[in-house]
Amino acid sequence: MLSAKLIRHIKKLRRKGRSVPEISRECSISKSTALRYISGIKIEPKYYQRWLDRRNASKILSEKHWEFAHEDAKSFVDAASREGLALIAASLYWAEGNKKDLSFTNTDSEMIKLFLYILRNIFNIKDEDLKISIRTYEDLDANECLKFWSGVVGIKLDRNNTSINVLEGSKKGKLKYGMCRV
Repeated sequence: MLSAKLIRHIKKLRRKGRSVPEISRECSISKSTALRYISGIKIEPKYYQRWLDRRNASKILSEKHWEFAHEDAKSFVDAASREGLALIAASLYWAEGNKKDLSFTNTDSEMIKLFLYILRNIFNIKDEDLKISIRTYEDLDANECLKFWSGVVGIKLDRNNTSINVLEGSKKGKLKYGMCRV
């Protein structure tokens, strides 16, 4: 249990535009604890622009790290042998697959493309043997999602040959095109 003095200090730091990691480090608390106490705390106007600039810089840095990671992963996959690609497929299935049948669900179009590439080129699975389904949320346009995933999988998907499952609620912009299941 945190002292009232420490809680006041945490809230003061947040009002001054400090980030969750900064508050966590300065107060020697976990990030989740910091987040619990700063929820709903407004950043004072005189600190807001600085906080916004730092947040945007952090976001740009994170995106660059993801770009480098994507390039490294692409180089690794491009250099992989048939056996290596089969192991990649097994790893993807192990991480995101289904226990009842051979299926793979993901929101990342590059992961879906990779899984399909391996199925088609290493395991010789034909497109007519693939079953594709889409999961979306109420706040997403199901037809737009269908069009997007159709381009990703390289198969003309429509409501006649594709199961579309619309889930209640929303992901508030996190899943722009829902999820694809192969």
